[in-house]
Amino acid sequence: MPTSPAEVRMLDSGYVREARSLLYHAYRHEPTFGYLLESERTGFDQRVRATVRELVNQHFAEEQPAIGLLVDDRLVGIALIAPPQRRLGITESWSWRMRMLLTAGFRCTRRYLDYHEAVHACLPPGPFHMLPLLGVHPEFQGQHLGEQLLQALHNWCAEDDSSQGVVLDTGNPHYLEFYRRLGYEEVGEVAVGPIIEHVLFHPNPQVLAKARA
Repeated sequence: MPTSPAEVRMLDSGYVREARSLLYHAYRHEPTFGYLLESERTGFDQRVRATVRELVNQHFAEEQPAIGLLVDDRLVGIALIAPPQRRLGITESWSWRMRMLLTAGFRCTRRYLDYHEAVHACLPPGPFHMLPLLGVHPEFQGQHLGEQLLQALHNWCAEDDSSQGVVLDTGNPHYLEFYRRLGYEEVGEVAVGPIIEHVLFHPNPQVLAKARA
């Protein structure tokens, strides 16, 4: 168990290195990354590191928001947030694509871009916050920190009453019940090779309250 309560903090570029390390450990065993980055081929760990590095670096370079959980000043959980007006902005960057080609290779970059386009195509209409990367360090999983991180995220996103809510996706069926317990509803499925990627939506509570008034 954590030795002290987890602190919620908005993160700046000073957390880039910690964010990259945490998200590498969170994603290296995820089935979607396994397919996208060809886990059966030599060099998979390096491709995961490179992909996470380029996504995190671009996210903070564009000064997009990120929420972190810290325990004794150690970053143990993080959510990268794409505001409604910036959906898929990172993957549309030519500099990001070039760096991905040089580090992850052509096939993996093409798979990643196809995956993002497929997820985007099944989204319902309207402005949403999206979560390009989200994770709790494996050493701290099972301690309800994921719930705390997502609750802080929902509260922060709800301050933008122009947003309909939060959208995320997962190809790991282990997490589906977790997200459903937190109020997420499935809005679509995407075939990512042999993986079924579930696209999930959490409504903005302020928007719901107005609709019921």
